[in-house]
Amino acid sequence: MPILDISQPALAENTAADIALHTRELIALYADLRAHDQLSETALTQLIDQHIPIQKNRLLQAFRQLAAQGIIAYDKRVFEMLRMRPVRTISGVAPMAVLTGPYPCPAECIFCPDVKGMPRSYLPEEPGAQRAKRLRFDPYKQVDVRIRTLELNGHATDKIELLILGATWSAYPHKYQEWFIRRCLDAMNGFESQTLRDAQRANESAEHRAVGLVVETRPDYVTLDEVRRMRSLGVTKVQLGVQSLDDEILARNKRGHGIAQVRRAVRLLRLGGFKLHLHWMPNLLGATPQSDAEDFKRLWDDPAIQPDELKIYPCALIKETELYPYYERGEYRPYTDEELIELLVACKTRVPPYCRINRVVRDIPKEYIAAGSIASHLRVVVQKEMRARGLECQCIRCREVRGNKVDLAALALDQLSYATDATTEYFLQFLTPEKKIAGFLRLSLPNRNVALAEILDEIRGHALIREVHVYGPALEIGAASDGQAQHAGLGTRLIHAAEKIAVDAGFERLAVISAIGTRAYYRRLGFELGELYMAKTI
Repeated sequence: MPILDISQPALAENTAADIALHTRELIALYADLRAHDQLSETALTQLIDQHIPIQKNRLLQAFRQLAAQGIIAYDKRVFEMLRMRPVRTISGVAPMAVLTGPYPCPAECIFCPDVKGMPRSYLPEEPGAQRAKRLRFDPYKQVDVRIRTLELNGHATDKIELLILGATWSAYPHKYQEWFIRRCLDAMNGFESQTLRDAQRANESAEHRAVGLVVETRPDYVTLDEVRRMRSLGVTKVQLGVQSLDDEILARNKRGHGIAQVRRAVRLLRLGGFKLHLHWMPNLLGATPQSDAEDFKRLWDDPAIQPDELKIYPCALIKETELYPYYERGEYRPYTDEELIELLVACKTRVPPYCRINRVVRDIPKEYIAAGSIASHLRVVVQKEMRARGLECQCIRCREVRGNKVDLAALALDQLSYATDATTEYFLQFLTPEKKIAGFLRLSLPNRNVALAEILDEIRGHALIREVHVYGPALEIGAASDGQAQHAGLGTRLIHAAEKIAVDAGFERLAVISAIGTRAYYRRLGFELGELYMAKTI
């Protein structure tokens, strides 16, 4: 039996001599790692890099095969050191972005590129767009390739957050939407289903489960009927392109909606239990760093907004857009790196602890940017600047336990509440002694005076869990925790705490906006599946 199976695509390019050499190097590496039991993660990673100058995914395959054949003993720590980009799944799930095919967008935003053969606002050389175009925007192939790639690089893929990106989701034909999601689920399930409902039922117990489903749309497309439809598709989070909270700025940039529609959309989505992920764009036409700083404050000062997550996308000047002539005439000026850094520092110091800042810059290839900042590492620069000033960002991402082990006995349950225009929100979080988040829950208590036209009948009068998230590296379903926050019972404890809050507030029913792949988990806690939500009597 060969030491390594070179028939696998990732190894087939190597010669037999290369594989033999890598095998010897891997065994030497393994011996060194075992000998240096007290080395830090950084030192271990450096040791790997010194020993073997080969791609980590091939090295990881070699390690797995050698361990499976009994040539070396399996060591979890060695596996973790070899795994590529562990940050991908460090938040507890494997995020997986797929793109819809090209389709006309209803908007005419002056800053937005419109490239033939791509969904509106996406550029051919962006990594995700390249992959989608190569696969002809086939949803099944996109998901299948991403699963195999993540697994090859050592990531667990049984819990997937599926992000469907591309133009305005709500503007696509309904039949296309259903087909697209069904085919994504088919790729996770491993077989073809005849209907979306069949694919959803199969995914409840599939090897790769959708524990989150995200779409992106515009505020002016959000109605109660659209809320109902998104729930029927299995959507749990909505990325909403808000861009600005200034009606004049929105009009100058031809967004096609105003602040009233933003408030209405956020209200309907929050009452529907969705996680609210807003996009905010500084440096639009007509804005200044000072006006943007004031605009950012409105995200939190306006009780009708207050997002759960936020992407900050500084406007990038792209030549083939309507914005570019404004720049040529001297009517538009991109911010300098220094101005952007100062603005982002001011923004991050204002973020409340219940919000997660997912991005502070869009990763647009620099060859597309006609003028202005081309820095893709602004988050790192901003964090360094904040530390130098003694400032801290309180957003969720900056406080996650990430890959660190936690002492469950030392965790403290912290409770934060805040009022919106339609609900009272509770943010429950388990904190380590260092104030890092091990897990959190979002509980929404709708106001008694919410209009019939603003909330679905199925959840009227219910307290509503909008999100339960436990951090740490993604563990496979059923795997035991080894000091990680996942699979340590934190989610159940958070739900019990939410039940008590709801009961004390006078609610008799508790609903949850369950993802397809988490239905089995909620059933074990007494929730029953209705038409669109899971609920229980409390």
